[in-house]
Amino acid sequence: MKEELVILVDEQDNQIGLMPKMEAHEKAILHRAFSVFIFNDKNELMLQQRALHKYHSPGLWTNTCCSHQRDGEDNIAAGTRRLQEEMGFVVPLKETTSFIYKAPFDNGLTEHELDHILIGSYNGEPEINEDEVASWKWMPLEQVKDDIQEHPEEYTAWFKIIFERFYSHLES
Repeated sequence: MKEELVILVDEQDNQIGLMPKMEAHEKAILHRAFSVFIFNDKNELMLQQRALHKYHSPGLWTNTCCSHQRDGEDNIAAGTRRLQEEMGFVVPLKETTSFIYKAPFDNGLTEHELDHILIGSYNGEPEINEDEVASWKWMPLEQVKDDIQEHPEEYTAWFKIIFERFYSHLES
């Protein structure tokens, strides 16, 4: 299988090249990414627990899904594709904001991403892809906020950053 390429960007999100995903994470090169947040009618957030065999952050809780755009793919199309691949459903997504973050991991890799936050609504149960997702649950935002403070080690680095910076965006 051919290694996935990520889109290298400058700080204004202009594409400046492509690079294999692992190389970008090894070299901590800024690249485009997205994070999807799905809410139900009770304003609970669908969290996923990353599969236990993931190369970074295995078994940690995070937003509904996230990944990298493919060359030529817009943010909404990428989020829709990945939501289907990981969680087994598709809903309309809305882009809300974006930001740059850098998070090093114990295994020597670093996420350095310009992350686009996508939000959607769904009330069903996902059909998770067990190659990607170990488990899932709905949680009210206030409970997520409290749990991150009490058990930060159980959540992915990017999710904690997004949650801290954009709690007010997510709440509305």
